[in-house]
Amino acid sequence: MDANEIQHLAERLLGGQLSLAQFVDRLRGPQIADLGEAQVDLDRTRRCGFPEVVFAEGKSVAAMEKIFAAQMAHGTDVLATRMSAQQAEELAARFPAGRYNPVGRTFRIPLAAETSGRAAGSGEADAPAAGQGRVTIVTAGTSDLPVAEEARETALWTGSAVTMIQDVGVAGPHRLAAKVKLLEGADAVVVVAGMEGALPSVVGGHVACPVIAVPTSVGYGASLGGMAALLGMLNSCASNVTVVNIDAGFKGGYVAGLIAKNAAVGRREIAN
Repeated sequence: MDANEIQHLAERLLGGQLSLAQFVDRLRGPQIADLGEAQVDLDRTRRCGFPEVVFAEGKSVAAMEKIFAAQMAHGTDVLATRMSAQQAEELAARFPAGRYNPVGRTFRIPLAAETSGRAAGSGEADAPAAGQGRVTIVTAGTSDLPVAEEARETALWTGSAVTMIQDVGVAGPHRLAAKVKLLEGADAVVVVAGMEGALPSVVGGHVACPVIAVPTSVGYGASLGGMAALLGMLNSCASNVTVVNIDAGFKGGYVAGLIAKNAAVGRREIAN
């Protein structure tokens, strides 16, 4: 950090735009835990809103042990995605507070008690805590559940209250109509669908919030491993629909959580 940057920070401190803790944190610069095989970004929450997430596929258990320990020592809630049952079994022995979701293939080590979301499939969520963001996740079919569970676990990790609405695809449009009330009040909706990927457009026509469409690789030959759903979602006529990668439940849950977090901050500021 050069002299001009330090002077600018000092001016913001004196002007009341930065707290003393923020001033000191900025002076320290990026915080990185050098573990040799991994460079753990411990500064990501300040810059990006949430901590670094671990992609477990291809990583050794020993490497993840080091990464998790570094994150926890820094006060970070751990989230790992695409974790196998074998990896999770070994890591659970080292981190007994860890929670493995075998359907979503996620492993979380929460440092604080959660107040959000009932079990998957309930179609309901507990009342959000004051100032908590609200995310609703919708699946077209039961085959889309693994991707939806990855999104759900990610959204919970962001601190959002999560509502799940399952198996309401366009083959039976009356099923979604019966659940529309559950969409009300969401800060963001994640819609997970394969086949032709039509459901996000339908949901988008019912809500006044961003809809994050997640195409899945579910479908027969011409679905091309999710490409048909991806292209269908990209061509949605619903103006509030945006799209992430095929089978990227994590990305859908993360973006929804970020939107919900910022919306909750806005509500608190208005209330004050």
